[in-house]
Order: sequence, then C-alpha cells, then structure tokens
Amino acid sequence: MATAALADEDGSPKKTKQGGLKTMPFILANEICDRFATAGFNANMITYLTQQLHLPLVEASNLLTNFNGTAAFTPVLGAIIADSCAGRFWTIAGGGALYQLGMLGLVVSALVPALRPASCGTGAAATATACQRASDGQLAMLYVSLLLTALGGGGIRPCVVAFGADQFGLRGTGRRPGGEQKWSYFNLYFFSMGLAVLLALTVVVYIQENVGWGWGFGIPAIAMFVSVLSFVVGYPLYVKVKPEGSPFKRLLQVVVAAFKKRKESVPEDVGLLYQNKELDAPIAADGRLLHTDQLRFLDRAAVLTTGDVSDSGEPDLWRVSTVHRVEELKSIVRMLPLWAASITLVAAASHNFTFAIQQARTMDRHLTPRFQIPPATMIIFTTLTMLVSLALYDRVFVPVARRYTGRRSGITYFQRMGAGFAVSVLGVLAGALVEARRRRVAAEHGLLDSPSAVVPISVFWLVPQYALHGMSDALSTVGHMEFLYDQSPESMRSSAAALFWVAGSIGNYLGTVLVTAVQSATRGVWLQDNINKGRLDYYYWLVTFLLVLNLFYYIVCFHFYTLKTFEVDAGRINGGEEQVGERQAEAVEPCHVQVGSL
Repeated sequence: MATAALADEDGSPKKTKQGGLKTMPFILANEICDRFATAGFNANMITYLTQQLHLPLVEASNLLTNFNGTAAFTPVLGAIIADSCAGRFWTIAGGGALYQLGMLGLVVSALVPALRPASCGTGAAATATACQRASDGQLAMLYVSLLLTALGGGGIRPCVVAFGADQFGLRGTGRRPGGEQKWSYFNLYFFSMGLAVLLALTVVVYIQENVGWGWGFGIPAIAMFVSVLSFVVGYPLYVKVKPEGSPFKRLLQVVVAAFKKRKESVPEDVGLLYQNKELDAPIAADGRLLHTDQLRFLDRAAVLTTGDVSDSGEPDLWRVSTVHRVEELKSIVRMLPLWAASITLVAAASHNFTFAIQQARTMDRHLTPRFQIPPATMIIFTTLTMLVSLALYDRVFVPVARRYTGRRSGITYFQRMGAGFAVSVLGVLAGALVEARRRRVAAEHGLLDSPSAVVPISVFWLVPQYALHGMSDALSTVGHMEFLYDQSPESMRSSAAALFWVAGSIGNYLGTVLVTAVQSATRGVWLQDNINKGRLDYYYWLVTFLLVLNLFYYIVCFHFYTLKTFEVDAGRINGGEEQVGERQAEAVEPCHVQVGSL
C-alpha cells in the first residue's frame, strides 16, 4: 500500500495512506461509464452511417475503421502528456471532458434535421444507393464530433489502466510493483469493461434501432458525464505518481549519444559503462535495469569520454547516458516484435463491427414473432464469452494451473497471448464457414439479387464466431496488456499502455488497407453492398490465412525474446510477484531480478 513517502503530482506530500482497493469503485466506475459510452455509439455506428447518412457499405466500413484507427493512435499523445508533465490523473480528467464534448456533438447531429440527409422512406426499394447521401457539411459535423471523442479517448485509454495499477504499486519498497492484486486488477479491469459493453450492446443499441438516434447517442453522453464526475470525486484517495519528464526525450538522448559515439569501442567489462544511481533514482524507484548483451551498439551511449561529465559531476545527457537509460530503450525495442503480433489480430477482428453486422441484418433475427434482435446486438456474444472466460480464467484455471507451474498467475502472459492468437484463427475460420452456408441458403431461395430480403437462416449461426473472438480477447488482450505493463520501464508505463492502443490503431488502418486491396484486386466482386452476391466468405478465408502466419510469427518472436532484469536492494525484497531467477544476497548487496519468465 502506498504511504506518505510518495509525492502527489503537484509535489505535495501525502498525509494519509492512499491507493489500494478503496480507489477501485471510483476508477472502475469511470471506466465502466467510459466504455458504456464508447460502445454505445460505436457498436451500431455502421447502421447510422449506412441507414441515416446513406453511405455505401465499403465507404462506411472504411470510415469506421479509419476512425477507430485514429482513436487508437491518440493515446500516444495522451501518454506523452501524462508521463512528461500533467500526470495520469489530470490527463484522464481532461480527456474525459473532451470526450464529453464529442458526444454532445453526436447528439446534436442526430437531433437537428439540417445536420443529416432527408429520410428516403420505407420499403425494399429504399436502399443506400437510391437515397440522398449526406453532404460534406453534414459529414463535417460528424467528423468534428468523432475527432473530439478520439482526442478525449487519447487522454483516458493510456492512463486509466496504469493509474489503476499504480494504486497497488509498491514504488521504492524493493518489491516488484503490484503483486497478486495487480494481476487480478488487470482481469477485473477488462471484466468491468466487458460488463459496460454488454449493457451498451443491449440497452443502447435497442434504443437506437427502435426509439431514435437522439436518445441512442444521448444516453452514452450522460454516461460519459457520470464517468468524469465519478473519477474526479475520488481525487483525495488516489496514489498520483509524479511525472519525471518525458521518457521519449530520454530515449532520444540515448540514440543521439550512441550516434555521436558510433566510432567508440564498447569495453568488454560492462562495469566500465556509465552508472549514476542518484541521476536514475527518480525513474528507477523499483530498481535499476541491468545491462543486457542485446543491441550492443546502443551501449556506446554509456561509454565515458572526455567532456561527457562536467567538473561539478553533471553529465551532458545528449553525450552520455547511464546503463539504466540505455536499457530502457533496449526494453522498448525488444518488446516491439511481440507487440506487433497483435496488430493483425485487431485487423481481423475489425470486421465484427462492420461485415458481421451486415450479415446479421440479412438473417432471421426473431426471438419471438414480434421481437427480433438488433444486428449490432450480436456482438453481445463476444462480450458475454469474454466475461465468462475472464471469470473462469481467474477463479478456476489460475488456481489449477498454479498447482502445476508454481506461478501465482498460473501461466505466463506469453502463453496467454499465444493461446489467444490460436483461438482467433478458429473464430475467423468459423466466420468463413457460416458465411458460405448463409450465401448458399440465399442462392437456394433465389435471394442473391434481393439485398433487403431476409435469408431463412437463423442469426444464431453467427454465435460461434462471436464467441471465439470473445475467448480470444480474454486471453490475448489481457495478456498483451500485462506484457506491456510488466516488461516496460517503470517510468514509461503510460507510454507502454499507449502501445496497446497504437496496435489497435495500426490494426484498424490495416483492416482498411486490406478491405481496399481486396476490393481493388477482386474488382468489387468479393465485397459488395449486396453481400448475397458478394463473396465475403473468401475474404474470411484470406484473413484466416493471415492469422495463421501471424501465429507462427509470434512463436518465433517469443523464442528469441529476452526478459528485462533489474537491481534492487536484497534487504528490501519481500515477496515480489514471480521473481524468477532471483538471486538473494547479503542485506547490503544488490539482488538481480528477472521480470517474468518464458
């Protein structure tokens, strides 16, 4: 538990114990409302774009994936602001306010008739191609609102996970930050997020389909207001880690120093490389990173030469860097190949919010003669499966696995990610098989030229692909976040969380590129507005093949990955989580701790 020894972001000392479980209601309430708001307008946006703004399917799909890509990239900006100057609390609060403005813009665009095209009537003849497309001015209002939500999300997403984990952090105590509570927090975080999405996919989507888009966007906007309010109310209880300057500046200093000394030789004795405990103390409260043999060309930045250190002992950080700072950069570089494996996964999952919803719209969605499921609500099966999988994983699988592996987390996050990648292959494979059957049924009933007709096949045929994607999320997504948080330098955890969202950004852009490339290569045959005539199943087979290649890529990267190691005082080691390779020494001697385990 954090104590008065920690300073707030404004520099004032803490007077009472802060952090821990008592902060979770405020942080999780914030995240639940935030995810409810996000899912509430995003899950069914493809319907809004095609049926309210009358955009063609491929254009609407690309617009949505581009927006998701932009929204997932802005966390980089938020992470820089949080880690360099504002701190995580104020970055989250400011991001929430911007998000609120974007949501209000969407409500206005849905309510004001001048901000959307006229209705094209009802009946089978009223297709998007026969209706008036939204004007540039109407789309501009949409773009501005979406941009504000993307910028707001950029302040929230990279910080809220790390901020929550900070409440269980043990900075300066000599223990691994977090312990068992921290790893349970990651599962709890994604479980709470799933609950919010589940509520949005049922309540909000139903309102959008059956009541109207004004209330359909208005309810998420109200939820976002509650999100910001609940988070700010908990201010006195939070551990607020003081930012220690931009980590990107330190990384750049290492690169510049290594380039300047590119002709210098690295000594065989790594003990001759530059060390400065006092300089590194603010960014290495949990222990300094130890030298590794990989990427040795960067070690030149730590080679001492004349003029690197002034007579007063102050180093010129653009000429020389400590071993710890060099290892910070090495840690990030080593993480990138494994991080990149999740990009293809995001690209493959992006069709769940576009093409799969269009599939559901053509199928029999009746639960009773008078009630049918909104197409976007089918995503509920992904969320339900993820929630059940997280609960079973945390409460059943981990205790059983712990008996055999001896790990408090049951298995490593590397194994968890790999299992998620494998399940994702099965999810897209199931989608290809179901789409082939759906199209065959449409052909048997002469419906290939009737895009608005209901194909006599139950929408519940889509459940397996949605469920498998949910299981994949419970494994790979949580494991990915654990990996980034644990293997990143402690002063860069907001930035590491941003990498999680950047993978989503690139994945969504890759999804757009893939759709565009397929559309061009097949001359519009595979992906058509009338999916009964298209060959969406061929597209799914292509994605399945790409995911198989991605799984092999991940296995290769995993095989060559080197864990980070850090140094703490052995006298302060006290039950750290998974201290694999720990070497206990005398109380005054250092201890080398290898973080994680293959």
